[in-house]
This record gives sequence, C-alpha cells and structure tokens, in this order.
Amino acid sequence: MHGSVFLKVFLVIAAISLLFDWYVFNGIKSLTNNWQSQRWRRLVNYGYLVIAVGITVLLLFGFGSFKTARGMTPFHEWILSIFLTFFITKIFFVLILFLGDTGRFFYGIINNIAKPKGKTIKPFFPARRKFITEAAILVAAVPFASLFYAMFKGKYDFKVHRQTLYYDDLPAAFDGFTITQISDIHSGSFDNTEAVQRGIDLAKAQKSDLFVFTGDLVNNAAWEIEPYINHFGQLKAPYGQFSILGNHDYGDYVEWASEAEKAANLDKLKQHHRELGYRLLLDENLEIEKGGQKISLIGVQNWGRGFIQIGNLDKALEGVSPDAFKILLSHDPTHWEEKVRYNPANIHLTLAGHTHGAQFGVETAGFRWSPVQYRYLDWAGLVNEKDRYLYVNRGFGFLAFSGRLGIWPEVTVITLKKKNRD
Repeated sequence: MHGSVFLKVFLVIAAISLLFDWYVFNGIKSLTNNWQSQRWRRLVNYGYLVIAVGITVLLLFGFGSFKTARGMTPFHEWILSIFLTFFITKIFFVLILFLGDTGRFFYGIINNIAKPKGKTIKPFFPARRKFITEAAILVAAVPFASLFYAMFKGKYDFKVHRQTLYYDDLPAAFDGFTITQISDIHSGSFDNTEAVQRGIDLAKAQKSDLFVFTGDLVNNAAWEIEPYINHFGQLKAPYGQFSILGNHDYGDYVEWASEAEKAANLDKLKQHHRELGYRLLLDENLEIEKGGQKISLIGVQNWGRGFIQIGNLDKALEGVSPDAFKILLSHDPTHWEEKVRYNPANIHLTLAGHTHGAQFGVETAGFRWSPVQYRYLDWAGLVNEKDRYLYVNRGFGFLAFSGRLGIWPEVTVITLKKKNRD
C-alpha cells in the first residue's frame, strides 16, 4: 500500500472516529447534566474531547511519515494501539447509547401518535436517561481495560506449548528428540528488553536438542534486530540453531531509495542470522545425525498465499532421500496447505508461523476463535493429515497493535517419538 493510499485509509477511519467522539460527548453530557459543580462538568466533558480528538490528530501526524525505510517503530505502534483501544471502546459505548436512543425514537413516535388532541405538546423525544449512559460506560470499560492489559502485560506473557508426535518411520536414534521453535520475533516492535529476555530465558530453559526460528526476524529493516543480537544469540542447542526468512524480512513494506539499498538490507539481515549463530536455510536442506542415523531438515524462503512467493520447495528437496524423515521450515502455513501436504516427498512435519493468531482471540479447552480464522484455515497449533503434521507457532513478538489478548506469545516444544508397534 503506497503512503498516499495508507494516509487516505486513516483519514476515513479518523473521520468515523470523530463522529463517534461527537456522539460519545453528547452521551457524557447527559451523564454530567445534574452535577452541581460546573467546573467538574466542563472538565469531564471537554477533557474527553481534548483526549479523544488529540489521539486522532496524533495518529494522522504520526502515520503521515510511516512509509519510510524506518517503517513502523514502537512509537507508531503505541499511537496506533492507543487509537484502536479508544476506537473499539467508543464502538461499544456508541452501540449501547444507540440502542437507548432507538428506544427513545420509537417511544416518541408512539407517544405523539397516541397523544390526546389539545394536550400540551411535549418534546418529541424524551430526554436521554442517565442510566443508559452509565450502562454504556460499564460495557465500554470491558474492552478498554482488556486492551490496556494486552498492551502493558499480555504482549510479553510468554507461554510454552508442547506437542508429542508419534511416527512409524522415525529413526530409532531420534526417539525422544526435542525441538524448540520460536517464530515472528518482529524485533522492531519491542519496547521492553527485560521482558524480551524473559521469553528468551523460557526458550533456553526447555533445553531442547534442536532450535529453529521460522521467520520474520524484523518488521522491515535489518538494523531492528541489532540491539537484540546478544539476547537471541543465547539460544543454543546441541544439534544446532536453524532459521528461515519470513515475508517481513525482505523489506517489501517500506520505501527504499533504490533496489540496491533494499538488496543491501537483505544481505545485512542474512549476516545478522550468522551473528546470532543461526544457520539460515534458503531453499536448501541438510542432515542432522544422531547415533549413526539421520533426519533431513529443509528450509524454504517465504511462500504465502497473497504474500511473497519465492520459496522453491523442489529446489530445497534436491538430494533428499525419498525414505528420509523430513522436517520442513516454512514461514507461511498456506504453503503447507497448497504445496506441501500433498507433495510426493511426504514431508513428515512442517513448522510455520506468520499468523500471530491475530494477537487476539479466545482459546479454551473446548472453543477457539480468532478473527484471523477468516483469512487462514490453519492459524495456530497442530494440524494432522494422514500423519503429515503442520504446527503453526503463534509468534514470539507482535506487530502493528502493540499488544496481545487471549493469543499469548509462544515458545513451542515438539517431541518426536517412535510409535510402539507392539
């Protein structure tokens, strides 16, 4: 999306937000009408307007310069997140107020139709009742508090997700072999180094045999990971650390002075993978040996439905024995849906990320929902099709909205087990 189009979209959203502000302002006025202190009435009424309109203006000024080589910084994300928090809160407030006003409208119509002739004419609409505004405030307080929790706590509330997968043809030496996966670091979004380190410590504590990272090290530019190289470089495993690129790593979502500058950024990012101690797999494979037996680890560049499609699975599989036990690293789960699961190479396990689970949703024992499910069929967790598995990591970091609610940042631990044939 070009900068001018991006700004036009936000202008439309800002206009809607300002209309909501006018409606909310009138609702607040009905709440404060009976307050004895005129000073407090003005403070609450006009204080709301100053804050709400100020956030909208700040959003427009902040995003006027968004499409640069710097991309979206934590400053931009905080502006956007606060705006979204107020915007969503206003939607709930306006909805309750609108329902009350709809009742007033029909009451006014019925009252005037049934009014006896000659009776003193009352206002067509009865005054907005105070309890309606109070109810609107109570309802709106839920998303307001939840989204602030998401921004200040939820985005660094790291969770470990464990899966044990059983295979007939797993080499016996790899029975019990463990893999720690993280994905979607998005280092350009971080605003709390100590909190990030807590997530890294959690991943280190798993003491897995193998560590893999499945793409989106940065939001846009290679420099974003530089303050965290010593942190993520702590992630070590006895059988190595391996990584791939995600769609954000190519720098396609910001404007560069030239194609040469963009290419240099990607080269620098690849160098940072080496500095982290990660072996970056670019449409290639290698063998991991344990106890005289081997499995194949395959990594492709990004391939996603509606995103960059440069990953070449056929090239990545060159030289891999048809009988080999195969683990594929591929950033976007739609690659598995369209290219991997029916591939004659019979890839045993694909590890992906990309979706973040939308950073918002509900996951309980019997129910899962996230708005991302309307875009992605497989958006979080484990998928099994005829013992060919896909695991979609929910992401370590965050992007755009500086928070997470219900879909917490994830460290994945997968244990490979050989099926007992007895």
